[in-house]
Amino acid sequence: MPADLAVIGLGPYGLPLAQAAVAAGIPTLGYATGPEEGPLSPAELRRMHAAGFRRATDPLQLGRVRTAVICAPTPRGADGGLDLGQIETAARTLAGRLRPNTTVILESPVLPGTTEEFLCPLLEEGSGLRAGRDFHLAYSPSRVDPGNRAHVPAGAPKVIGGLTPACTESAAAFYGRLTDKVVRARGLREAEAVQLLETNFRHVNIALVNEMAVLCHELGVDLWDVIRCAETKPFGFQAFRPGPGVGGHALPQDLTGHANRSLRMVELAQQVNNRMPGYVVQRAAALLNEHGKSARGARVLLLGVTYKADLPDQQGAPAREIAGRLMELGASVSYHDPYVPAWSVLDRPVPRVDSLYEAAAAADLTILLQQHRTYDLQGLSVKAQLLLDTRGATPTGAAHRL
Repeated sequence: MPADLAVIGLGPYGLPLAQAAVAAGIPTLGYATGPEEGPLSPAELRRMHAAGFRRATDPLQLGRVRTAVICAPTPRGADGGLDLGQIETAARTLAGRLRPNTTVILESPVLPGTTEEFLCPLLEEGSGLRAGRDFHLAYSPSRVDPGNRAHVPAGAPKVIGGLTPACTESAAAFYGRLTDKVVRARGLREAEAVQLLETNFRHVNIALVNEMAVLCHELGVDLWDVIRCAETKPFGFQAFRPGPGVGGHALPQDLTGHANRSLRMVELAQQVNNRMPGYVVQRAAALLNEHGKSARGARVLLLGVTYKADLPDQQGAPAREIAGRLMELGASVSYHDPYVPAWSVLDRPVPRVDSLYEAAAAADLTILLQQHRTYDLQGLSVKAQLLLDTRGATPTGAAHRL
């Protein structure tokens, strides 16, 4: 059966989209633009293939679809801005095979103006076609929440902005096959700015609660109880929780170097969140000191080194910096994570423990960095000599909380 959809970029944005399309009965092929770091389990991938998902190895196959969605990741570049290299690769690959009347949609996180000023010229130059006249061009912010079974693509409204009204409607017709609600933005830049706002909203609010965590610790206030009470307010408040840092693929974005503008609050939020791994190490050293031990020579066990619970993805996880800082202090670091069979920090392999309870009992300090479902936190709090909980996941009074 010929494919109806091509998903270009099989990482954290592309694979969930392909999974939703296959589930909706849309013949789908995937084309990789780089290393795959998607959030799907091997079992989910097998079910996708069984349902008809195919991987394209020949770029010629991209010219046989009605809709092509570019989901290439945009990691932070050396200059601090978004690296559009994989989007460029995807665009050049698609452009040489682009047929008239195809709908091309970008879902990668980008700054406003990228679809029109960067992607569009690449497609037009490589294809000889004109966007808005010969093919449709649109942007839709990805709303993937890896590992969240309560929020699947089919249940999330899709925002769409097209180069022209006809482009918007063509993209809306496609997404209408995946979700019950399609929201039309005024145009490309508005849709791109939606992604900007949604991503920065998360990072700014995490920064706020991280600062509250530091302040409350200094004041002797139980922040977790504060959050529990505050989230009962039925309006004007949304609960965020502190942690050892912010990982994942959705990077905070300001406008530095873009139209000579900067979102100062986003810059400040990045500074706050980037300080959290150092703060965790500071708290760890203080706890050890309070119990008559030095960080130098201390046995420290890290639990959960991925960026999100119950996923193997380590993109941007603060565990690496925390482990590195502890090693530099002279601590002997080991780790446990059911999703990470091997782990290296500072070009050195970190020992992985197999018997979790025995390791926690032997360690001078155990630090919970990620709350995987498999962890029996009540049992760990009993076994561990000293437990620092950066997620507020242990029972009240069972551990030292961030």
